[in-house]
Amino acid sequence: MNQLEHFLTRAEQVLTRLETLLPVAHPAPDWLAGYAFRWRKRGGSGYLQAVRHPSVITLDDLHHITDQKAQIAQNTQQFVQGRPANNVLLTGARGTGKSSLIKACLQQFATQGLRLIEVDKADLADLPDIVDLVAERPERFIIFCDDLSFEEGEAGYKALKVALDGSIAAQSDNVLIYATSNRRHLLPEKMSDNSGYTHGDDGDLHPGETVEEKISLSERFGLWVSFYPFRQDDYLGIVAHWLQTFSCTAEQIAGARPEALRWALQRGSRSGRVAWQFARDYAGRLNGAMHE
Repeated sequence: MNQLEHFLTRAEQVLTRLETLLPVAHPAPDWLAGYAFRWRKRGGSGYLQAVRHPSVITLDDLHHITDQKAQIAQNTQQFVQGRPANNVLLTGARGTGKSSLIKACLQQFATQGLRLIEVDKADLADLPDIVDLVAERPERFIIFCDDLSFEEGEAGYKALKVALDGSIAAQSDNVLIYATSNRRHLLPEKMSDNSGYTHGDDGDLHPGETVEEKISLSERFGLWVSFYPFRQDDYLGIVAHWLQTFSCTAEQIAGARPEALRWALQRGSRSGRVAWQFARDYAGRLNGAMHE
C-alpha cells in the first residue's frame, strides 16, 4: 500500500511539472466586451484582454494640434471606410498629445467598427499572431505601440520592421499600426554614425549602413506626423479648457494663470500633459476649499 501511495505521489508530481511546460489555454477574445484590447502574455502565449474602461478623451479635447488631428483623423476615416490608408508614426515633444490623439480617434470611429489593440514593445514579436487572430474579423484594427524606441539589437525592432513591410505574407487590409515615439528614427543616434557617411564622385553625401539601418524602420511608416512644444499662450489655453471641464468659472480660470505658469516652470515643460495635471490639482484644491 505504501508503494502504491508513493507511486501516485510521484505521478502527481510529474504531471504537475508537465502542466507548467504546456501552453496555457486562453479564452477566445470577447469581441463584445469593448472596443479596446491589450495583448497580454501568460504561460509563454498571448491573448487579447478587453479594456473595460477605455480613455474617453475626444478630438475636441485636444487643442493646438489642428494639423496633426486633421491628418490622423483623415487617415483613420479612410481606414474604417475600407479605403487605402497608411501606418502612422507620431513623433516629437513629450506630452503634446500623440497617444491621446490615437485614443481620441478610437472614440470618434468606434461606432464605425474601429478597434484598438495596445501592444507593449516587449511583445512586438507576437505581431504575426495578433494579425492572424483578427484577420477574418469584420472590424478594423489599429495596433497601438506607445512611446516606442529601441536600443540596438532588440528583437522587437526586427519584428516591427517585418510586420510593417517585409514579410512574405501580404498585410491584412483590416490592420494598421500606429506608433508614438520621442525619437524620429526610433533608435538612438550617435556622433559616430556620421563617420559612416561617404562622398560620391558626384559630390552627393551617401549614408553608411549604420544610418541606413536606423532610418529604415521609420521609413516603413507611410505617414509621419510631427508634434512640437507648446507656446505659453497655447499651454494656458489648454489649462483653461481642462479647468472648464472641471466646472471652474471664468474668474477662477483667470486666477489660475500664475499658478499654472509656476507649475510648468517647476516641471520644465509646457506640454498638454502638464496642463492636464495642473488642472486636476487646481480644481481638486479649489473644490476642497469650497467644502471646508
